[in-house]
Amino acid sequence: MKTVHINNVELPAVGIGTWNLGDDPNCHDDEVAAIRAGLNRGARVVDTAEMYGEGRSERIVRDAIKGYRRDQLFIIDKVLPTNAGHQRLSTSLEQSLHNVGTDYFDLYLLHWRGTIPLAETVDELEKMVTHGKIRAWGVSNFDVSDLKELWSLPKGHHCVANQDLYNLEERGIEYDLLPLMKKHHLPLIAYSPLAQGDQLSGKLTSDRLLQEIAANHQASVYQVMLAWTIKDSGILTIPKSSSVAHAIANWQAGELNFTPDERAALARRFPRPQKKQLLATI
Repeated sequence: MKTVHINNVELPAVGIGTWNLGDDPNCHDDEVAAIRAGLNRGARVVDTAEMYGEGRSERIVRDAIKGYRRDQLFIIDKVLPTNAGHQRLSTSLEQSLHNVGTDYFDLYLLHWRGTIPLAETVDELEKMVTHGKIRAWGVSNFDVSDLKELWSLPKGHHCVANQDLYNLEERGIEYDLLPLMKKHHLPLIAYSPLAQGDQLSGKLTSDRLLQEIAANHQASVYQVMLAWTIKDSGILTIPKSSSVAHAIANWQAGELNFTPDERAALARRFPRPQKKQLLATI
């Protein structure tokens, strides 16, 4: 299994995403079982956010991690931009901690940029580190200009990760954002690594090259897509798992290694962007 370092912690490069988990009460037990299946296989990262189902995903995480050693988990949560200032960040954080049932988060992200100045948000995040409520902080949906503005702040370089959309069909960050992050040793957390929407995922699952590579490794196309997101170092991928079978398949994808010929074929079939693109988000 590939690994990635975030805040000096070595982590398996395949984590567990929870977007949309908790939305259907009838799926509660299956979703809890899926998260536990990933953890039982060796996953350590569980990613959630106060926005996901207005706390419902956080509470699914709470139910799933009961009985696990907290120091073996790496829990990521996110604050909404409207709550990321002096007046609300502390309260939002406390509510999220309560929802997840933990005393601290290993990583707390600004979910995306809003109208609150970055300096104010960074100030509050630094306070939460001092108070022991979070071990580290980062950002999400930040592009090159956002990171440069962040790094211009006195404590902006305390940011330990940036979470962005990244998959075979959304490679815009490879043009300038990923190279900049690698230069500054800032890890990427890749969200929606298996793409979103039936039309897009259907297009990819029917791709002949992906099918051929999947057959070479006795894997599924989805596993190939997931393995592609972590083919390079410094990347953590966080696919959602709503069933035990998917959770196990996601974990196994982290053990898939492409041959040089396969990497070259993928690069030809899905070429890098040749110009700056608007940051893709969902």
